[in-house]
Amino acid sequence: MLAAKALVKPSPAPSSSPSPTPKKSPKTPSFSIPNLSFSLRRRHPKPLRAAAAANNSVLQQNETATAGASANSVTATPGQLRVDILSESLPFIQKFRGKTIVVKYGGAAMKSESLQASVVNDLVLLSCVGLRPILVHGGGPEINQWLKRLNIEATFLDGLRVTDAATMEIVSMVLAGKVNKNLVSLIDRAGAKAVGLCGSDGRLVTARPAANAAKLGFVGEVARVDPSILHSIVDGGHIPVIASVAADESGQQYNINADTVAGELAAAFGAEKLILLTDVAGILEDRDDPGSLVKEIDIKGVRRLMSEGKIGGGMIPKVNCCVRSLAQGVRTASIIDGRVPHSLLLEIMTDEGAGTMITG
Repeated sequence: MLAAKALVKPSPAPSSSPSPTPKKSPKTPSFSIPNLSFSLRRRHPKPLRAAAAANNSVLQQNETATAGASANSVTATPGQLRVDILSESLPFIQKFRGKTIVVKYGGAAMKSESLQASVVNDLVLLSCVGLRPILVHGGGPEINQWLKRLNIEATFLDGLRVTDAATMEIVSMVLAGKVNKNLVSLIDRAGAKAVGLCGSDGRLVTARPAANAAKLGFVGEVARVDPSILHSIVDGGHIPVIASVAADESGQQYNINADTVAGELAAAFGAEKLILLTDVAGILEDRDDPGSLVKEIDIKGVRRLMSEGKIGGGMIPKVNCCVRSLAQGVRTASIIDGRVPHSLLLEIMTDEGAGTMITG
C-alpha cells in the first residue's frame, strides 16, 4: 500500500523500433490514490542535514544515470515501480523502526469515511513496518449528534464545550464507548490488533478541573500521566486507542481536550514524535494566505510568530501543546492537514511532510 503513494505510470520513450511486449506478471491488487505524490527525501534534524544533502546529491546523480539508461529499455511495470519505491523507503523505516509516535485523531479525518479509512490503514502499515503508534481521539461531531437526539443543547465558551453533568454523561458514553470501540474495530479489520482505553483505565490519566471550571463545568486538564499500562500493550504489538476522558482523584469524570492528552502522553511515554491531525494545512506565515505554509520551525520561531500575532485562534492551544511536549523530551511535533489522504505516511515517509514540523 505504501508503494501506491507514488505510482504514476511513465509514458514510454519514443523509439524508432517497436518495443518488445513486456511479460505479464501475476495479477496483483491494484491501488489508486489520486492527487498524491511521494518525495522520499525525509526532513532531517539540523545536525544531519549536511549529510542528507550529500546523499541527495548522489541520489540525483544516480537518478540521472538511471533515466538515461532506461530511455533505451522497456517501460517499467507497475510491479517494478512498487518495488523501487519500497526500496527507497528503507531509510525512513530504519529511522523510525522501534520508535513510538503519538497521533491525535480528529477533525475532518474523523467525519469522512474515506479519510477515516486512510488514517486507519496508515496506522496499520506503520505498525507492520516496526513503528509503535498510539492513537488519541476526541469526537466532537459525534457528541453533538447525540446531544441533539436527546434534546440537550450544545454550548461553547471560548471554543470549549460547556459540560454539565448531563452532557458529561453523553461525552463519556460517546467517546469511551461508541467512537473508541468503532476505531478499535476498524483497526482490527485492517489487519492489526488494537486495544481501546480511556484516561481512567489503569489510571492512565488523572484529571483536575480546568481553571475556569465554574463556567465550563466538567472540563478538565491533565494533572498526571502514568503510562505503565501502555508499555505492555505496545510491547505486545498492539495499537492503543485512547479516548480523551479521565477521572480525578475522587472518580469524577472530566472531558479533556484531545490535543492536550496526546501531548502529555507523548511526553510521559518518551515518544519520538507527536502528530496532530487538523483541518488546516499547518502553521501559516500569513493566516490569510494558504500558500504561506511554514514547513519547519523551532520553538523560538513559534514564539516569534505568536508574539507577532501570526498564530491565533484555535491554532494557539495546538502549538502550545506541541511546545510543551517538546520541552519534556519529545523529538519533533507536527501539525498536519488531516484532509489530505494518507497524510500520516506523507509526514513520516517523505521529506516534504503534510504540514508544519516543530523541533525542540
